[in-house]
Amino acid sequence: MEDKGKSNKKNNNKKQKHQHPNDQTTRPTSSSSDIAFKPTSDVKGLKFGGQFIVKSFTIRRARPLELLKLLSFPPINKTTTTTTNTNNNNSSSSSKVAFPSTTSFLPTNFTILAHHAWHTLTLGLGTKKSKVVLFVFESESMKLSVDRIWPPEIPLGEVNKKLIRGLGSGCEMARFKFRKGCITFYVYAVRRTGNTGFSRADDLRTILQSVVALNDFLDHTAMLAMPNQRSINYCNTTPPVAMAH
Repeated sequence: MEDKGKSNKKNNNKKQKHQHPNDQTTRPTSSSSDIAFKPTSDVKGLKFGGQFIVKSFTIRRARPLELLKLLSFPPINKTTTTTTNTNNNNSSSSSKVAFPSTTSFLPTNFTILAHHAWHTLTLGLGTKKSKVVLFVFESESMKLSVDRIWPPEIPLGEVNKKLIRGLGSGCEMARFKFRKGCITFYVYAVRRTGNTGFSRADDLRTILQSVVALNDFLDHTAMLAMPNQRSINYCNTTPPVAMAH
C-alpha cells in the first residue's frame, strides 16, 4: 500500500512539473509579479505537431485597428482639441492608439486558403488551425526598434528562430497560449533582461482577458470578408454602398 501511495505521489509530481505557469492560461494574471519570464532561448515557441506543411504558411504584421477587431475590443474614441484664435478657429483632432507597445501577426490570405485546401486534399486529416501571434513589449520604444528588424511577413516555420530566438540574450519572455476553435493564440510578454516587473502589465492583462472572452472561431474564412483582410470576427453596422463581383 505504501508503494502504491509513493507511486501515485510521483505521478502527480510529474504531471505538475509538465504544467507551464503561462501555458493554456484560462485565468489572466492579475499582477506583473505573477508572470514567469524566461530567457528567449528557454521560452516555448509555436507548436506544429505532425503537420509539417503548416510551417510554410505565412503570417503578416497586423495594423492596430485589426488587432482591436480581432480581440472584439471597442475602438478608442478620438479626443478632439479645439484651439480658438481671434481671427479664425483651428481644430485639431488626435486619436490615441490602443496597445501602443504590441505587435501582432495574423494569418495571410494565402494561409487561410491553404489551410482549407490542405484539409480537403487530406480528406479531413489535415489541420484547419491557424495561428495568431502577439508580442507585448515593455515599452513603445522597444516595439519600434524591433519592428524595424522583423519582416512584415514571415513563414510560420521561421517564427521561433527569427522572431522569438532572434531577439537574443538581452530579452526575456513570458508565453501564454490559448486555443479558440480553429485559431490558436500565442501571446508573448517581452522585457529587457534584468528588469523587474512588467511596465505594460495592464495592456497584457487586458489582451489576455479579451482572448479568454472570445468565442471559438469555427471558420476563419471570415477573415477574408473585407478587402485587404481588414476584419476578423467583426460585424460592421454600416452596410456597404456597393459590392463588386
